[in-house]
Amino acid sequence: MTIIASLLRNAELPDSPTARLDVELLLAAALGKPRSFLHTWPERIVSTEAAQAFAGYLQRRRTGEPVAYILGQQGFWSIDLEVATHTLIPRPETEMLVETALELLPGAIAHRLLDLGTGTGAIALSLAKDRPQWEVTAVDRVQEAVELAERNRRRLHLDNAQVLHSHWFSAVEGQRFDLILSNPPYVAASDPHLAEGDVRFEPSSALVSGPDGLDDLRLIVSQAPVHLASDGWLLLEHGHDQGPAVRDLLLGHGFEQIQTRRDLGDHERITFGRVSC
Repeated sequence: MTIIASLLRNAELPDSPTARLDVELLLAAALGKPRSFLHTWPERIVSTEAAQAFAGYLQRRRTGEPVAYILGQQGFWSIDLEVATHTLIPRPETEMLVETALELLPGAIAHRLLDLGTGTGAIALSLAKDRPQWEVTAVDRVQEAVELAERNRRRLHLDNAQVLHSHWFSAVEGQRFDLILSNPPYVAASDPHLAEGDVRFEPSSALVSGPDGLDDLRLIVSQAPVHLASDGWLLLEHGHDQGPAVRDLLLGHGFEQIQTRRDLGDHERITFGRVSC
């Protein structure tokens, strides 16, 4: 017989920077319990079936497969999301987009928002949940991502959001929004990090954007003005060294009040600007 404390003590994930957290998440999932259960009942006997499931999870993690893909879910902002291998795993730094959007727009007004390249729907659905009076549109060019985001939307019962199949702005021609935001692909094609860590398992189409990583950012910035309402905002996540380039892009396309914010690692992470009246 094996107890929870023994499994936690003996599990090894030598190549994971978050080994302890990974082990706890995987064991909790194998048991069908929250992580708090592990520490509340460390002497609880683990069934053979749960122990085998945990062993399988550990083996997959040792190959580098992200925990979110193993478990099929990931928390983001105030919601839990289904995730799959055809979308990026939502990351904590992307929550800055949600936080900044909530700061930029008055909460009591029925604003219209557009999330470009929504993936799991993390950004759009977080905003729709926090601001039920807003109308949020989420788009993605990958049909499987659209279906995934729609499943998340339905599970969260967010009737003020819609998910559309669209290559950037193609499905919203003629529409204008008070705020457009995006976490687009922004990794250079030659970036060595693409062959390292969890990123190896994520879809390159959601990561890579040309030789310098700026192809999609250029397209979004150039096309956004005709889709923004008067005094509308464009809010973008980008690479840690791309802040100057994104600021130049926004300035070159008539944006004003341009600002950049840094993430917890003190890297320039999001940049935003406003179209003139």
